[in-house]
Amino acid sequence: MPEITRALRALANSRQLPGPRAPGPSNLDTKARGPLHVFCTYAWRIGPSWAMMPPMRKGLITGVVCVSVAVLAGCAPTGEKPDRSSTTTGSEKCDKASLATLKSGVLTFGTDQPAYPPWFADDNPASGKGFESAVAYAVANELGFGAEAVQWVRVPFNAAIAPGPKTFDANLNQFSITDERRQAVDFSAPYYDVTQAVVTLKSSPAAAVTAVDGLRGLKLGAQVGTTSYAAAKALNTSNPVAVYNNNDDAKAALNNGQIDALVLDLPTAFQVQSELTDGQIVGQLPTGSDKPEQFGIVLDKGSSLTACVSDAVDVLRTNGTLAKLQQQWLAEAGHAPDLK
Repeated sequence: MPEITRALRALANSRQLPGPRAPGPSNLDTKARGPLHVFCTYAWRIGPSWAMMPPMRKGLITGVVCVSVAVLAGCAPTGEKPDRSSTTTGSEKCDKASLATLKSGVLTFGTDQPAYPPWFADDNPASGKGFESAVAYAVANELGFGAEAVQWVRVPFNAAIAPGPKTFDANLNQFSITDERRQAVDFSAPYYDVTQAVVTLKSSPAAAVTAVDGLRGLKLGAQVGTTSYAAAKALNTSNPVAVYNNNDDAKAALNNGQIDALVLDLPTAFQVQSELTDGQIVGQLPTGSDKPEQFGIVLDKGSSLTACVSDAVDVLRTNGTLAKLQQQWLAEAGHAPDLK
């Protein structure tokens, strides 16, 4: 025992490991080595010599290792890939019984109020009608929740992506995935690629615009906190972009002549055009990058549900469900001219 004690004390106080260098970790940070770090490394390296040790010494070292079993669990070589089940959920972890939802056995979705077409129908997200309502129920089904086990809550757009606890498990409300928003919330895998567009009235000066430069002298409006607002600001118009709490307020401002045009995602722009008297789509705005703007489902930051919801979205994309739902609910949002 004194031999082992002295050896371990020497190891704890020394940066040099005794004996020949056995296979094992070779990229240890020497600055980070402490007694436990050194001991772990030594325990890893003595493995090949174990069979050559006398029985008494084996017993002594076994005692030390047993006491330190929790530490030794972290002594695997760095650089090895972790087991998939430790970093992803796997289908067996994404069944209804295993998911830690806000209410046991219930999947709670959130969206804004009012909830607009073509994403929802008649401001009733529970109907399953409209693209995002249909996607929500398809995701729920993939996770084992029938329609009867789905509930909805109403949350303002900006509140849903603000830091802090959520009143929902997942939220669909045309949330574009951005790095800034990722600091406060989680996003699922994307379920829709979107572009921004400009809608106006035929009597507005914006109706004659055919290029981005033609927008810069106009008064534009958009909903607060949206990527539509960010896209409008990026145009560097001579007039400040008017901000509205929701699209109804923005539509009213356009009808009243307070703004010349409204910036919206393309499907919403087509819907708003149909609701306006003499509405007109001016065109699509350039994306400004090679990466498409994409909608994702919002979850609480660090939610245990994020990976499972993402898996469900990926399945819906792979099996063609998302494409079918787009065709069913967004087909009317045809093509709009590109503004260069």
